[in-house]
Order: sequence, then C-alpha cells, then structure tokens
Amino acid sequence: MALSREGIRNLVGIIGNVISFCLFMSPLPTFIAIWRAKSVQKFKPDPYLATLLNCAMWVFYAMPFVHPDALLVGTINGIGFVVELAYVIFYFSFAGMKKRKMITVALSVGLAFMVFIIAITMIVFHTTTYRSLIVGTICVVLNVVMYASPLTIMSQVIKTKSVKYMPFWISFTNFVNAVIWLVYALIKFDLYVAIPNGLGTFFGATQLILYSTYYKSTNWDEDDDKPSNIEMPTREIE
Repeated sequence: MALSREGIRNLVGIIGNVISFCLFMSPLPTFIAIWRAKSVQKFKPDPYLATLLNCAMWVFYAMPFVHPDALLVGTINGIGFVVELAYVIFYFSFAGMKKRKMITVALSVGLAFMVFIIAITMIVFHTTTYRSLIVGTICVVLNVVMYASPLTIMSQVIKTKSVKYMPFWISFTNFVNAVIWLVYALIKFDLYVAIPNGLGTFFGATQLILYSTYYKSTNWDEDDDKPSNIEMPTREIE
C-alpha cells in the first residue's frame, strides 16, 4: 500500500531525526581530545552556543500553541538542546577565564532573548498563524547565523590549505542533515524549515568541495588523529 503524502513526510522526518542525532553526537571525539589535553586548545565555543539557542528556539516553534504539526521538529531539537548544553558545560570546565566570561555573557544574553521572545509571542499574538510567523522568522535568522558559523573555518581552510579542523564526517553529516530536512520541508511546504536548510545544503556542499580540494595538502601532526577525530562547528538542525 502506497504511503500518503503525510506518511512520506513523517518517514522523512524520522530519518531526519536519526541523522540529526548522529550530527549532535559527532563532536564527541573532539571533547574526548579536550578531556585528554585538559584544555580547549584552539576550539571555539561559538558553534555550540549558537546551536544551543537555535535548538531552544525550534523547540518553542514546535509547540502546538505556536506551530501545530511540528512534533518531529520539536523532539530532535529538544534532544539537541540537552546535548549542546552538555557540550557547553564541558567546554566551560576546561576553558580559561577569558572564554568562561564570554560563555557566561553569551548564555545570559541568550536566556534573556528567549524569555523576551516567549513573553512577546504569548502576550501579543493570539493565533498560531501569527505566532508561527514571528517565531519561525526568528528561527530562520538563527539558523542562517548557525549555518554561516563555519565560514570562518572555511576561510581558514583556504588560507592554510589545510582541513585539519574541518573533518569529513562532520561536514558530510551536516550536508546530509540539511538535505533531509529540506526535503521534509518541501513535502508539506514549511518555508521556515526550508530556507535555513536550503542554505545548509549549499554550505555543506561547499565544505565537502573544500575538503576534497585541500585534503592532500594538509599536514597532520603525529599526535593528531585522522580527520574523523578532529572537530569543527556542529550544526543544526532543522
């Protein structure tokens, strides 16, 4: 029996959840390396902070009183929120004072922003149509920022002709994740999910092209693991 359009969409969403979960888990080798070195080294907390706020906002977007029929979006971002929060706490514990202050400020600003958006959405707007519009637009902006965060890494790759901090599997998973959620959004058109994942597909493909271009020119230190054990910015989802 052929699947209905809604059935296909749910199936794609489930696949997207699995891939997104793998994406959230992909930085684990980096945090193992941080634990072994007892230092965050040159890794930046920005991607984890951006993804944490992004997941929190998508969870709010998926609430039935904001945007009905977005359960799969909410579940994976809820998991992502917990995972990213754990990453931030772990990073904080091994970071220097300067980075700890930056993380504290970023978390405080993010929390204040969330409280403000939730309050405005629930008090001022009284229909899911308007709530979806406001929160969805903010989610798109945050997703664009999150997907654009690897641009600094990409510029570093071009400058140094090295993919040491842009491993293949994370780049590949980012790309596949964006493609799956783009398909999900197009089956039953959801503009707010489609726009950021369209951009994510583009940036993911660009990272893979850069990886194939500069892999041979990369010098791996003896103490470094192969690409799959070095981390770059995580990413997003939805």
